[in-house]
Amino acid sequence: MGYQVKVETLSVGGVPLQICSLLDRQQFSDPTGSAARAGITDTDWPLFGMVWPSSKVLAEAMLGIPLGGRRVLEVGCGLALASLVMQRRGGNITASDKHPLAGRFLRDNLRLNGLAPLRFVTSDWDAAGGELGQFDLIIGSDVLYERQQPEALARFIEAHSAEAMEVLIADPDRGNRNAFTRQMERFGFAYSEQKVVRLPDGQAYKGRLIRYLRSKRPAAAPVALADLAAAP
Repeated sequence: MGYQVKVETLSVGGVPLQICSLLDRQQFSDPTGSAARAGITDTDWPLFGMVWPSSKVLAEAMLGIPLGGRRVLEVGCGLALASLVMQRRGGNITASDKHPLAGRFLRDNLRLNGLAPLRFVTSDWDAAGGELGQFDLIIGSDVLYERQQPEALARFIEAHSAEAMEVLIADPDRGNRNAFTRQMERFGFAYSEQKVVRLPDGQAYKGRLIRYLRSKRPAAAPVALADLAAAP
């Protein structure tokens, strides 16, 4: 296998959840080079396999999210705690991540918790592809940690969004939230936020749940005749 794992018990809404994760951040194994081809560096390789505080915030939020047959996508899912909670609630959930081992860990954690398989798709925000389809709710945790991510993620979300839809992100105040909000507003989303100061287990947390709502896509901007004349 080339890496070490551990199994820990987390509590989400008072219900135990068994999670298999990497033993620590010193793990690395990429014998086929699949992670390198996906643009994942040696330093970034283990990040998908850790239980991050924001993933706990998002998982807890999923307990109260209305389902109503909505198609849900978790982006940059990592260990996919939120997807596991949604699957336990009977939601129509798809998990996605570009890490080559994310799908394997998801299958293991579904089995650990006696849950039915759910759809997983390996996806890169910079790739065009339409394999994922469109969704009514898109969720993610700690997905804005690099400066180039706001634009890439916003475009990815728009490409896979139904006209009327919701986006919910648990963000530990990384500093790229405003840039992401500007991108989302271009696609007709209204913004709101809720500060979070405690994790479900009582530990301190500094961040917020940010929500974007849209009832319909904005009309395309009219093209001026001068612009048409100048087009090649």
